[in-house]
Amino acid sequence: MFKNYLKIAWRGIKKDKLFASIKIGGFAVGIAACLLISLFIIDEQSYDKHYKSKDQIYRVLVAFPHEGELLKSVHFQLPFAEQLQSDYPEIELAGKYNAGELFGAGKKTIQLQDESQNYNDDGFIFASQGLLEVLEIAFSQGEVKDALTQPSSLVISNEKALKYFPNGNALGQTIILDGNTKNPYKITGVMAKRSFKSHFHYDFLMTIDDNQMNWINNNYLTYIKTSKNTDITTLENKMYSIITNHMVPALKKRGYNTHLESLEKAKFLLQPVADIHLKTDSELFDHLSHGDIRFVWLFAAIAGFILLLACINFINLSTAKSANRAKEVGLRKTVGAFRNSLVSQFLSESILFSLISFVIGVFLAWLLLPIFNSIAVKTIEMPWNAWWFIPTILTSALLVGLIAGLYPAFYLSSFKPALVLKGNMSIGGKSVRLRSSLVVFQFATSVILIIGTLVIYKQMDFVLTKELGYEKEQVLVIEGTSVLDSKAENFKEQLLQLPSVKLVTKSNYLPIAGTKRNGNSFRKSGVGNEQQGVPSQIWRVDYDYIKTLGIKVIDGRDFSKEFSSDSINSIIINKKMASALGLDTPLGKQISNGSDWTIVGVVDDFHFRSLKDNIEPLALVIGNDIGAFSVKLNSGNISEAISSISSVWTKNVPNQTFNYSFLDQKFAQMHEDVKRMGKIFNSFALFAILVACLGLFGLSAFMIEQRKKEISIRLVLGAPFKSIYKLLTLDFLKLIFIAILIAIPIGWYMMSKWLEDFVYKIDIGWELFLGAGVIALLIAILTISYQSIGAALIKPLKSLKTE
Repeated sequence: MFKNYLKIAWRGIKKDKLFASIKIGGFAVGIAACLLISLFIIDEQSYDKHYKSKDQIYRVLVAFPHEGELLKSVHFQLPFAEQLQSDYPEIELAGKYNAGELFGAGKKTIQLQDESQNYNDDGFIFASQGLLEVLEIAFSQGEVKDALTQPSSLVISNEKALKYFPNGNALGQTIILDGNTKNPYKITGVMAKRSFKSHFHYDFLMTIDDNQMNWINNNYLTYIKTSKNTDITTLENKMYSIITNHMVPALKKRGYNTHLESLEKAKFLLQPVADIHLKTDSELFDHLSHGDIRFVWLFAAIAGFILLLACINFINLSTAKSANRAKEVGLRKTVGAFRNSLVSQFLSESILFSLISFVIGVFLAWLLLPIFNSIAVKTIEMPWNAWWFIPTILTSALLVGLIAGLYPAFYLSSFKPALVLKGNMSIGGKSVRLRSSLVVFQFATSVILIIGTLVIYKQMDFVLTKELGYEKEQVLVIEGTSVLDSKAENFKEQLLQLPSVKLVTKSNYLPIAGTKRNGNSFRKSGVGNEQQGVPSQIWRVDYDYIKTLGIKVIDGRDFSKEFSSDSINSIIINKKMASALGLDTPLGKQISNGSDWTIVGVVDDFHFRSLKDNIEPLALVIGNDIGAFSVKLNSGNISEAISSISSVWTKNVPNQTFNYSFLDQKFAQMHEDVKRMGKIFNSFALFAILVACLGLFGLSAFMIEQRKKEISIRLVLGAPFKSIYKLLTLDFLKLIFIAILIAIPIGWYMMSKWLEDFVYKIDIGWELFLGAGVIALLIAILTISYQSIGAALIKPLKSLKTE
């Protein structure tokens, strides 16, 4: 019997190819989108699942009140990890690392032993031996035990070992970092190639220098491994004793009494290692790249909506085509068919449609996966060999087929044979209200997605074009310039001789991610440690920094070599810092961070972090940081300018690679995660709109087919093209207007919540909703018009001759 049902279904597909194509095509597009999103979600949730003791590994956080807000931090003092392991028997292991650029982590130049060539590379951190053991880091060369216990030891990743030592064993090799020939590093281990995804992806782990052991500076991220069955809440509460026994006495000894109140209200939190990638607050500044659980749920919701839209298409078209099946149902019932057999038949047809759609959808997803990987910056592969993949696809096909076919099956099988065969039944009209509701739902969803697309586009345009308080255009940043050493000043002078170069500054403290940062607390001089300090950045720059980056001095003056004090104790602060210190007239005032500084200028606030964050207090002082050079170019041929600068570089350091980037490109990269998620959102929004349009196209085609004779009679009686077109489109456009009215408040609410992540953001004005509505109407009109125009141009005699 089931075989017979499938034969009937296959004949139906061949008989009515247009509607079958729309049903199957809509399903296939929906399935492809859902599969791509599902693979993305699986990939995002696969991080840090490989640990043997994953339920026992945690990262330590501390939460404390500050000026009415609850702040969280992952940074602790140098002895913190060892003290945890010593004081609490529930903690079996503890490890730590420091990724701060200020302390020598981040980017470095590498020189192999007996080679003059320097290489620039990133991913250096200072790590403890305990970290290797807590995070279960496996080695392909060397032994994990004691790999980071000796000074100047270095553990590198398998990828970097192959890069620098392609023809031999990296173990035991010596390398020189940042030209420091007096302190070479010995490679004591090579990390095994990762076959898993991890939030921790550093390539170079250096031994920690324990000479600065104190309980004041917070620079280390700490991980612990607890014993089995440890009550984590109890342990979090017990850990408070480390504050009273170690942190508070150290602060009192230094006289930092203003920190005590916040510290006494602090609470430790243990974050499971599997939560770090997706569930880390952006304000933690842990130097890691993260996913966002909110995007995971958003994309999951979009996948559900796309599949729901595809099911709606199936229901709509199945009930609309009931006229063509009514007599079949009537005859089958007359000759003795039971309703349950009819339901089985229609469900079998639905499952067949679903199976065909899933096959096409999986193939379509496979074709689109490389494009999706490019957009999402992923390396997702179709899991053909995974044990769960084929069973999941088959089970999903059966379930979707059953769910999508339930209503049409029960609806079609409910026809009364006597009414159908007498022709007294208004066939296909009983479900008009349902079909209208589903069309409204489809296009309301589409309009919401269109609103989201427009808001994301406008916000990203705002981010990339906003006045930042400095000039990022035509600024070339030369990286890895610490190899210049004593030649740095001479190199700068040579660059200034080039006709394509306008200004040059040397400093690795730049308003873009990945450059140096240095946090300090400042107070007004003379008030002592009783005053609450103002957390601030203090950047070491040269005399041309402000001019080169086009930062505006709004009070006082820029640094100048004419004032000998500028290189000793002069400081320039931003407007935010002047306000935070309560300085209405800051010029000439003295402030202190342990050393006393005299304010000689105030610059306008400029963004040096993502636009998701507020502008913070900032101080500039004269220093000799030569980690990077920023070159302001004159208007002209950029390629020639790069070539001439490269020549000067080669002349000064002939064996070193010339690495450069542009400041505006680096700024754009700071928001790459948002741009990337926006592109993914827009892509799947397009999928959803396409599915909705397919449904509307099929439904309009059917309704026009049902009214062909009516249209022919109207044409014979002299009805103009305009009235026919209006007749066929007006009902659908009414539904689209209703969908727009429903979608606008929902879209406004959703995108307002999304924009809450940004401190600096656009206003969602009425023009966005108008634009979304116009786009939806145009899409609907274009979708319907193909069929409507064709119907209005038919030859009446061809439709009426059968009567």
